[in-house]
Amino acid sequence: MTPRRDKKLLADWDRRFIWHPFTQMQEWEREEPLIVGRGKGPYLFDLDGRRYLDGTSSIWVNLHGHGHAALDRAIKKQLGAIAHSTLLGQSSPPAIRLARELIRIAPKGLARVFYSDNGSTAIEVALKMAIQYWQQRPSPLPSKRRFLHLKLAYHGDTVGAVSVGNIELFHSRFHSLTFPTVEADPPYCYRCPLKLRFPSCEMACLDPIETILKHRHLELAGFVIEPLVQAAAGMITSPPGYLRRIRELCDRYKVLLIADEVATGFGRTGRMFACDHERVTPDLMAISKGLTGGYMPLAATLTTEEVYNAFLGRYEEFKTFFHGHSYTGNALGCAVALANIEVFRKEKTLARLQPKVKSLTRLLRSLQTLPHIGDIRQRGFMAGIELVQNRDSRLAYPLEARIGHLVAQEARKQGLLLRPLGHVLVLIPPLSTSLRELKEMVHILRGSIETVTGKTVPMRR
Repeated sequence: MTPRRDKKLLADWDRRFIWHPFTQMQEWEREEPLIVGRGKGPYLFDLDGRRYLDGTSSIWVNLHGHGHAALDRAIKKQLGAIAHSTLLGQSSPPAIRLARELIRIAPKGLARVFYSDNGSTAIEVALKMAIQYWQQRPSPLPSKRRFLHLKLAYHGDTVGAVSVGNIELFHSRFHSLTFPTVEADPPYCYRCPLKLRFPSCEMACLDPIETILKHRHLELAGFVIEPLVQAAAGMITSPPGYLRRIRELCDRYKVLLIADEVATGFGRTGRMFACDHERVTPDLMAISKGLTGGYMPLAATLTTEEVYNAFLGRYEEFKTFFHGHSYTGNALGCAVALANIEVFRKEKTLARLQPKVKSLTRLLRSLQTLPHIGDIRQRGFMAGIELVQNRDSRLAYPLEARIGHLVAQEARKQGLLLRPLGHVLVLIPPLSTSLRELKEMVHILRGSIETVTGKTVPMRR
């Protein structure tokens, strides 16, 4: 079969058999699908050999580039031993070694690792652990059964994760399945619900959160938060000191702090974990995405010895955490995750990232000359560019305008793959992306915005 005919057959089969996530399939079936055939470094290649910069790190998972030799070797070596065995009633060397390494690099005080297979399940584990902890600790508080979370939050698509989420477009249809929670406004400085400005506001958005904790702490098992960046909400970045204050409030009112580091972990914010920026140790921490460097589905929920000890007891007390997955601690995933951490160490990934973060900041700042740029938010290699109809009034584009989608379509024509969040353009390059490649990404992004919005402004250098 010729490559052209093979491509057409695959495209036909895709439209006929696959239901794609977060995709209106009626539109998809009318379009020519982009079918990725291979990847190398920060690039993806379609079946025609056309090259694209991976501006989303393949949806926030790839760290060291596609086809990294050390990660490839780790999977091949593990395949020579075994691909998978269960952790129910037995263990495996990769799972054991990875757990030790995760505790070594995690915020100080986290001591135990519970494996699962994606970010949603890691959050589900944390929620269930928190509920059971309050029932079984030495001084039980069984009334603590609810969770506090921020509005606009996204913590995954399983029912528990949806319950602590608040993106109406994604979640509204499933309210009948979810459990009740308590919500608080996020630190969305660009569209502050209190109509204040940072830093003169002195983080007044924390006052309503303290009020909630003060009056409802006896029913709150935990506060679920994405530290520093609410990613799917549109890359909403919290002001300096916000996370530290949240930790202090949780301590004061005896509520577990549950950090969702699924998107922010493994160098995305410039540190290994976002919590490291403010020296915060959560009581539970969910990780996934970058855990395996973008190679395999694997997740983990880390917690403290105090939480772990509440689950210890005689068999007949049934304090066991009755939760697990068939592929918990998958050997291939754990092996490549170990290699991923070793790459961080050997290649000094975090140290080499710092000058690139500064360069990305400078490059993104140049976009502010464009009239439809409302806000540019960045933390490390996570960036969101909010497009607006009117900069002075901050009038948002309606979702129906699909402005982000149109910019992404134009960027794809120019060789950059993006996945916007409504009218917020998201740029999350692999950590290995070079300065030259960063410049190319932002150059394409600028040109695409200009083309779609119909405005061209000279670029400041």
